[in-house]
Amino acid sequence: MRIGAYQFPVTGNITENMSHILDAVSRASREGVELLVFPECAVTGYPPLALPSPAEIDEERKNEAHTQLQKAAIQNRMHLIAGTIIRRGSSFYNAALCFAPDGTVTEYDKRALWGWDQENFTPGTRDGILQAGTLKIGIRICFEVRFPEYFRELYRAKTDLNVILFSDTAAQADPDRYDLIRAHIRTRAVENVCPVLAVNNAASFQTAPTVLFDASGKALCELEPEKEGLLIYDFEKKEPSFGELGRKTISDTLL
Repeated sequence: MRIGAYQFPVTGNITENMSHILDAVSRASREGVELLVFPECAVTGYPPLALPSPAEIDEERKNEAHTQLQKAAIQNRMHLIAGTIIRRGSSFYNAALCFAPDGTVTEYDKRALWGWDQENFTPGTRDGILQAGTLKIGIRICFEVRFPEYFRELYRAKTDLNVILFSDTAAQADPDRYDLIRAHIRTRAVENVCPVLAVNNAASFQTAPTVLFDASGKALCELEPEKEGLLIYDFEKKEPSFGELGRKTISDTLL
């Protein structure tokens, strides 16, 4: 399956964000991409950086954007995963929505909430596991990369590919933080013997990469930070190598 990730400077303007997103879908479709992933809160922007609070979101415009994504997935025969904010009653959820080519929509809500997340959102309860064509995919969002337990859930579910949506930026360059988050992503791939695709917001200074690591921690492709772009890779499920099989065998005894 040809997979992709698109990083762009996310704002608090839904129409502006959707222009980037739909252009990316068209471009990816021409390249034969079947799964395309966008950053955390790609549709709405991340509060309080891109907008003061989730309550400021134009719900009607946001719902229109979700419908646009659903139609784009159907028309382009593509699985689309995009970060957004979902409102239920008085509660808001930092969500990833997966739009499938058959019109179905699957939701994952971020569970690891701290700082601004804790101030703005309610933690989710969904497992973040879905089927995209021939691939079983696990979804996690930003801060969850810090906790191996969230990814051990995906190991037990035997996912083929895990994706992480980030909105991790800073007011100035912070190479140490960038390297740390990159190392977390790589470790989540290695310890669970499962490739990881990460995608970040390209606004300001990125403190997490847009990158694909294989099950042994090799960077298969990576985008330049702070630059809008499309990552594409022809992904294939592979039999584990000798070392990967060893890690899986020991891991299974520890479950």
